[in-house]
Amino acid sequence: MTPRIELLLLSAPVLLFSMVAHEYAHGWAALRQGDPTAWSLGRLTWNPVKHIDPFMTVILPIMLGLAGAPILGGAKPIPVNPRNYRNLRRGDIIVSLAGVTANLLVALACIPVIVIAGFLGDLLPAVARPLALLQRMAEIGIFLNLVLVVFNLLPIPPLDGSHVFKWLLPPTLANAYVRLAGAGVLVLVAILYFVPQVSSFVVAPAEFVLAAAQRVYFSFLLPNPLS
Repeated sequence: MTPRIELLLLSAPVLLFSMVAHEYAHGWAALRQGDPTAWSLGRLTWNPVKHIDPFMTVILPIMLGLAGAPILGGAKPIPVNPRNYRNLRRGDIIVSLAGVTANLLVALACIPVIVIAGFLGDLLPAVARPLALLQRMAEIGIFLNLVLVVFNLLPIPPLDGSHVFKWLLPPTLANAYVRLAGAGVLVLVAILYFVPQVSSFVVAPAEFVLAAAQRVYFSFLLPNPLS
């Protein structure tokens, strides 16, 4: 098995969980803001099957991974009705930022997972190998979730950042800007493939923070079972 296939196999469940957490946070925040749409349609759930989109969840991450590009993807968007928000502007901003907030929390939660797994691996050598794999997946979790934070904050419709950016525009420009969402996914895929500087912009902050986090948990890392 090649290193890239191994990376894809370890990344897939981490990415799926991260995307489900992202979408669940949108639905939960929308419910708190007065919109029960996701809850009433059964989408306010941690069941990954409810959130899988064939292209964004499966095909796109595999294509990017095999092409050597950053592994990104998306779940089926949570349905929301902003007209139900108690305050449209505030509700839209809160719901939009809830997803990236969830990804940031998942990234932070991966650090104690690495530390605890390392501690247990030293105490229980018989389970050191699966714990080392768990550490590897947690490291991937830190990186992928930080990438998702930066990626989703890009002000390109339909990404979350566009829902915040539009409120900074005059109403006429905001309406035209929002209409770009229909072609947004195709634009994003094209940018990731043909403008490597954008990928570097998205990945660089994640790499920097991951390197800083590694200084915290480095002494707890178990031997890499894949090396």
